Amino acid sequence: MLPIRLYNLPSLKYLSLVSNEFTGQIYEFQSKSLNHINLRRNKLHGPIPPCPTIINHFLSKNTFTGEIPSTICNVSFLEILDLSHNSLSGIIPQCLANFSNVLSVLDLRMNNFHGNIPSTFTEGNKLRNIDLNGNQLEGRVPRSLATCRHLEVLDFGNNKINDTFPYWLEFLPELQVPVFKSNKFHGPVDSSKTKLLFPKLRIFDLSHNEFSGRLPTTYFKLFNAMKMVDEKVERKYMGQSYYSDSVTIMLKGNEVVLPRILTIFTTIDLSHNKFRGEIPYAIGKLYGLRLFNLSHNNLIGNIPSSLGNLCLLELLDLSSNELSGKIPSQLTSLTFLCMLNFSQNHLEGRIPQDNQFETFENSSYNGNLALCGFPLSKECEDINTPQLHPTPMLHKEDDPTFASEFNWKVVGMGYGCGMVLQLVMGYLMFLIGKPKWFLRIAEGKRQKKGKRSHKSGNRHGGRRK
Repeated sequence: MLPIRLYNLPSLKYLSLVSNEFTGQIYEFQSKSLNHINLRRNKLHGPIPPCPTIINHFLSKNTFTGEIPSTICNVSFLEILDLSHNSLSGIIPQCLANFSNVLSVLDLRMNNFHGNIPSTFTEGNKLRNIDLNGNQLEGRVPRSLATCRHLEVLDFGNNKINDTFPYWLEFLPELQVPVFKSNKFHGPVDSSKTKLLFPKLRIFDLSHNEFSGRLPTTYFKLFNAMKMVDEKVERKYMGQSYYSDSVTIMLKGNEVVLPRILTIFTTIDLSHNKFRGEIPYAIGKLYGLRLFNLSHNNLIGNIPSSLGNLCLLELLDLSSNELSGKIPSQLTSLTFLCMLNFSQNHLEGRIPQDNQFETFENSSYNGNLALCGFPLSKECEDINTPQLHPTPMLHKEDDPTFASEFNWKVVGMGYGCGMVLQLVMGYLMFLIGKPKWFLRIAEGKRQKKGKRSHKSGNRHGGRRK
């Protein structure tokens, strides 16, 4: 339990006891100057106590229960409220949408809140991150969110929201991460057809809903932040002091939590919906795209050769559709590609053989009975005809110098996964420390380097004698 004397310190301003084994309930602090409390990753339980003076409120990853106390509405200078990963329930207070003109982070994900999303967001608010993922929220997306002009992250994933696509969010100038996956969204994904749509969008996740109609070609043409390929740009993480934005992505059917979001990380996930029609050629303009998932839809037609332009692509999943025709040889230019899934379609002809395509396994092509060539056991009829590998037909200004693809293999041929592998490895090391196999590899390299240096020293020493 927390020491009783902490509650009675009259001048306490800052309290941080992160990642300990504290248990029991917490009570109201007597200090009138306490403005920062951080008790994340403990084993505290019971109700949330009233804390009328606290500006930054971090109580995530405990087992707090009950409802958010109504006294929270009396905190006029609250900037960050992080109650995520607890067992809180009840209805989210309406006041959280408009009671504080300085609130920037509202993180209530992974609790048991029900009812509707607060609908009274007002002009001039400073909200930058609203994360309600993993609750039981229903109803529709409130139109008043259009007043959140500073909003960068909006995560309503894994709820029970029943609505059409909230196209009016496209006018928010700072929005980078809209996540609506695993709800009951339906209907087409239409835009207002203006010239400025989601100007800074980097992560677009509409997966596991009931969206229908054709893919949103207009958006693909105007996602300007996904067209950047400058790998020399400074790598930053989204967030602010004390708080780092995070998001959950799907990698090969598994959810992976990214505890921090790099500003150069880009992904489109429209999988597990009812989209129909062809994959638009305009996708090939999103040169900075790293993860692209259209699996489990009703898409038809050929795989567009313009996908060969996606020079940073690391994951490509088009499985479980009705795609036909040949696999474009232009895709072999994607030399960052480490995960690929074309299974359960109607593709035909020879599988391209070059670069990353020499590393993918049978499972990447299962269910395409007319495909032939390595890695499948079915040989092509024209096995004596040498296969050509034409280069992608790109304009000079569009010519990418990087490339990538998708499979859980480290490619040892001068190519390989980039950010995806780094993110996964970083997350595993964050959770369980340094993997033993990784240490063995690293230490083995150091030992070999040391031996070479020792031998070199002996040779030099011999010459001096």
